[in-house]
Amino acid sequence: MFLAVRELRFAKARFGLMGAVVALIAVLVVLLSGLSSGLVNDGVSGLQRIPATSFAFADGVQHDAAFSRSVIDISAVDSWKAQPRVADAAPFGNALINARSGSGVEIDLALFGVPTDSFLAPPVEEGSRLGAANGIVVSRTAIDAGLRVGDTVTVDRIGTRLTVVGAMADQHTFGHVDVAYLPLPVWQEIKAGVRPGEPVPDGTYDEITAVAVRGADGAEIDLAAGDLAAGTESLTRTESFGASPGYTAETSTLRLIEWFLYAISALVVGAFFTVWTIQRRAEIAVLRAMGAPTGYLLRDGLAQALALLLLAVGAGVAVGTAAGSLVGGGIPFALSAPAIAVAALLLLVLGLAGAAVAIVRIAAVDPLTALGANR
Repeated sequence: MFLAVRELRFAKARFGLMGAVVALIAVLVVLLSGLSSGLVNDGVSGLQRIPATSFAFADGVQHDAAFSRSVIDISAVDSWKAQPRVADAAPFGNALINARSGSGVEIDLALFGVPTDSFLAPPVEEGSRLGAANGIVVSRTAIDAGLRVGDTVTVDRIGTRLTVVGAMADQHTFGHVDVAYLPLPVWQEIKAGVRPGEPVPDGTYDEITAVAVRGADGAEIDLAAGDLAAGTESLTRTESFGASPGYTAETSTLRLIEWFLYAISALVVGAFFTVWTIQRRAEIAVLRAMGAPTGYLLRDGLAQALALLLLAVGAGVAVGTAAGSLVGGGIPFALSAPAIAVAALLLLVLGLAGAAVAIVRIAAVDPLTALGANR
């Protein structure tokens, strides 16, 4: 470590510039991580908080549009309830609507139609639980946006009036739209386009989007057997996230950008230590000629790279976290400690790998040749 510390001390400008570049990459990675987590929350937090282990959709439905295209008969619920290791199953309806609040403000809502006495009925932080006719329980983010318990929401085109009876504690969104839970029969009427006072067409109350299945504690459900019995096609809750509008494209794009940053970090660090090793050939040759083992020089170089990366990544993560805390509520952004830790670790590992590829050149330095070249 003597040589590594000595060079860090006497080449502050070079190592400072290199550290600044790595720190800026770390800042970008932290901000991208926060944006990625925020988009995930904004896209599927409503699904994440549903106490179901899987959803059974129409057989053959396109997976990335399952919630918008799936239509199944409500009788599939009973088939799933009869399956082994299934604790409960309930009908679930999903629809995106445009509406107007009582003050005339246009709002978008993701309607989740559920039986009011099922395990899908959401807990509330404010107001009353789901149960009242045409009553809805909305996401906390809808309340933060100006909606209030007691407000009336009118669905566009059909004129159905819904009353906000309660609000949930956390963010519940689907496809970047606030979730509103409502009784399943009301959802079925809205989905069918039934206007207030009009007769309800036959079969309206027989159609649902999916069956929400909850497995027994610690038990793994045989989804294939259940699908065969019910004539459905199942996705686990995590797999169903891909059916949220735009979720797969958004997360894949951000993940690709993050990996590009990791690769750039490894290349930048590797290039720096390649040049640094070439410039130090004479010093390395002297040490080799004096009997310094190659392993010692390699460890010394890697320790130098690790010290630089630890300082730079630590500073970048601190700055990125501070900058992220200033992001306004209008942007889907959420800092996640595990995600930041993984990002920082990847920067360290890949940066160290890039440095190792460069530093291994030390083993190829021939003392006689290197010293003779300077004569």
